[in-house]
Amino acid sequence: MSLGTKSKIIDSINKLKKEKNAVILAHCYQNIEIDEVADFVGDSLYLSRQAAQTGADIIVFAGVYFMAETAKILSPSKKVLLPRKEAGCLMADMINAREMKNFKEDHPDACVVCYVNSEAQIKAESDVCCTSSNAVKIVKSLPEQEIIFVPDRGLGAYIASQVPEKKITSYYGFCPTHMRILPAEIDRLKARYKNAQVLVHPECHMEVIKKADFVGSTSGIMNKVKQSHAQSFIIATERGVLERLQRDYPEKEFILASEKAICENMKWNRLEDILISLEKEVHEVLVEEETRKKAYMAIKKMLDLS
Repeated sequence: MSLGTKSKIIDSINKLKKEKNAVILAHCYQNIEIDEVADFVGDSLYLSRQAAQTGADIIVFAGVYFMAETAKILSPSKKVLLPRKEAGCLMADMINAREMKNFKEDHPDACVVCYVNSEAQIKAESDVCCTSSNAVKIVKSLPEQEIIFVPDRGLGAYIASQVPEKKITSYYGFCPTHMRILPAEIDRLKARYKNAQVLVHPECHMEVIKKADFVGSTSGIMNKVKQSHAQSFIIATERGVLERLQRDYPEKEFILASEKAICENMKWNRLEDILISLEKEVHEVLVEEETRKKAYMAIKKMLDLS
């Protein structure tokens, strides 16, 4: 895309946002060009809060399907658009309603904690949701001693390591992007970049997490860089975070933990897609009302506890 074409698309999007009272929410794994039209850029918790608070009539969610669903759950009167309907989540797809029901039946006395990276029907069957930035805090705050965590075994294992006083059983789902980051790669990079701090997302292997100087959500990693006096960082999460850090802190050095740490689904959305979505108001995300109400309670409890 030429600079002239890109500029025209951005101008058209900004004009439509004003005309239609629309807001664009963008996850920080998105293509970095999306930031040029986004009103808010951040991780799941931050964007969930913005979705709940917005006064816009239309929410365009530059992310994946479950994120747009969450926005609709929190803002049922708003029209929520997903620029590319193909943008799903492989981890969220690893559990369905029947599997969720069976998992709960196997642990009838447990409190059900659901990672926000899941579809509405899974949230609706949960007691409380969490994100990677507040998961440990949420679990610690619960009075129940037995917890089942869905769907991510990676984040579940990290929570269990931080809250050993509780019995936590995780579902077998996982994030393919984060699981592509291997301990041997971290060792190799640490040997090459001896002064680099290792910043790791909690969806990674526990063996990767054990090598971290800091473990946190995408926004947590970005805030750590902002606050740190270090000059070199190994970034163990999706490439979009590294690209934004390179843009915002050009004086610092950032090394991607694995060239395979790319979420293909997150990269579907382009500026052209956002423009078409706004122009035609296409790919509206809807949630059946009974499911929405149940899911809302789990998300609201998360926001209240956060």
